[in-house]
Amino acid sequence: MSEQIPAIEQSLNFVIERLKADNVLPIDWQNNSQINRTKDQAYGDFASNLAMVASKISGIKPRELAEKIVALLPKHPDIAKVEIAGAGFINFFLDSNARFAVLDAIMQQKGDFGTSQAFVGKKIQVEFVSANPTSSLHVGHGRGAAFGMSVANLLEAVGYQVGREYYVNDAGRQMDILATSVYIRYLELCGETIVFPVNGYRGDYIKEIAKTIYQEFSDKLKTTWQDFVKDVPSDVIFGEQDGKKTPISGDKEAHIDGLIDNAKTHLGDNYRIFHEKSLYSILSDIQDDLADFNVHFDKWFSEKSIQDAVLPALETLNERGYLYEKDGNLWFKSTAFGDEKDRVVRRANGQFTYFASDLAYHKDKLDRGFDKIIDVWGSDHHGYIKRIKSALTAMGYDSNRMDVILVQFVTLWRGKNQVQMSSRLGEFVTLRELRKEVGNDAARFYYVARKPEQHIDFDLELAKSQSKDNAVYYIQYAHARICRVLERLQERGYAYDDNLAKQSQHLLNLPIENDLISLLSAYPETLHRAAVQYEPHILTNYLKDLASLFHAWYNDNRILPKDGETPSNDELNLMQARLRLSKTIRQVVQNGLILLGLTAPTSM
Repeated sequence: MSEQIPAIEQSLNFVIERLKADNVLPIDWQNNSQINRTKDQAYGDFASNLAMVASKISGIKPRELAEKIVALLPKHPDIAKVEIAGAGFINFFLDSNARFAVLDAIMQQKGDFGTSQAFVGKKIQVEFVSANPTSSLHVGHGRGAAFGMSVANLLEAVGYQVGREYYVNDAGRQMDILATSVYIRYLELCGETIVFPVNGYRGDYIKEIAKTIYQEFSDKLKTTWQDFVKDVPSDVIFGEQDGKKTPISGDKEAHIDGLIDNAKTHLGDNYRIFHEKSLYSILSDIQDDLADFNVHFDKWFSEKSIQDAVLPALETLNERGYLYEKDGNLWFKSTAFGDEKDRVVRRANGQFTYFASDLAYHKDKLDRGFDKIIDVWGSDHHGYIKRIKSALTAMGYDSNRMDVILVQFVTLWRGKNQVQMSSRLGEFVTLRELRKEVGNDAARFYYVARKPEQHIDFDLELAKSQSKDNAVYYIQYAHARICRVLERLQERGYAYDDNLAKQSQHLLNLPIENDLISLLSAYPETLHRAAVQYEPHILTNYLKDLASLFHAWYNDNRILPKDGETPSNDELNLMQARLRLSKTIRQVVQNGLILLGLTAPTSM
């Protein structure tokens, strides 16, 4: 929040109490008016809609009420004048010293400028990415990673104690499919002629994991393919139809489940070798990938570790009357909370569902004392929100303590051509490949530059271009440009003098300089809004505006004297003032880039 807003609020609150005492406003009237920064400095620095909000209850026309309010306003050293505009907006013009106060704040606070302690003492957890450790991260996971990390950074900047968490799905069916896929490739290395299942995990990484196991154990873990597929239902049976080979029968789900059961039976305790080595290999790859992407977690939470908590969570639901049995399955009455249908928590074979593990996990989160938990999910999980919140409510928790942010899909484009992606076949574009092509900074920026619920068309060529059309390049160039100015200052024998710069800052009187100072003043409010609304794109838009305004100012106005000229004292004073403005712009650009997980280069 701007340092001047409290002063304006204080003055307006004083007037409101006077209006209540004079029976112009009811004694119990609640003020919900707003003070906003003006977009055009011709209308002052801030505007209040108090007169318009209070008009109806007072029975006085907005402009007439505004005149009463202005007449009652006490004098304040930070406010130079007050005017009424339009239908009744009250515009506040700051005193010059108050207007330049933001430059002092930035110079003093440096990297802390814009941050606050608004939510100090509050604990919040952000769980994001949480991709199944069955393959490398793809470009879709990258968006969740960049978004979740940026949201966590923003929340920390406004005082929250933030826990960043990755939920590792290491206990479910997908991990069994992965382990079995690796075992099949291992049998292939042992010389068996295999038929790879339609529902298995493909890709060279499966073969690589199998190769490491073969190198360690040779064929000691081998079984024959004939024995391995014994009594396993067919996955796809092909037949001729209209002269073409067409699948006519088979059950791919029953087939892969049969293979999993046989792998566990044939391998016995050795099954864990394939399960654990597959998990370790891929999870290590994911951890390295994210660390290189400047995405870090405080906790990697294993799904296995929550298994003992599933039954107690279900017992809580049962005690509260929200479970019932039908067709051998155990069901949760989620329809009682508005879900479209009830949900199975334990199958007839005794296995708990993913949903059962997830409700136990979310119960555990809240039991750890977080005031709020945030889940960042892919948009295809939309239907899952209702059932998890329903389960929390049924267990006696306040489901409003849980927020879910859905992140839309990403489409890659190279010029006018869409880059094709696939996952099961292992042909997807990985996050690592994207980062290698466009760089971490461009990937991080463009992943969060739009609202999470909006689809992203990621233009690879634009992300690599060095032009003002490439927003991240243009922002970083502003930072580098200012660094170069300061280097040239020293090269030419000058030095920055902050005391002189501060004495001379009244010379910053161009309209565009006023706009720059006003925009710098808006940074704390912008940061706060981006944090509480979980919307990093608010910050990216701000940085684009600040960089664009700086470049326009820089291109039209000299900061340093011309080479070979001897500047006058007035010109030197103006130079110092403009250097101060430049340094504060550089600091705010740097602060914003760091929160988004980007670098602030000193040269480009």
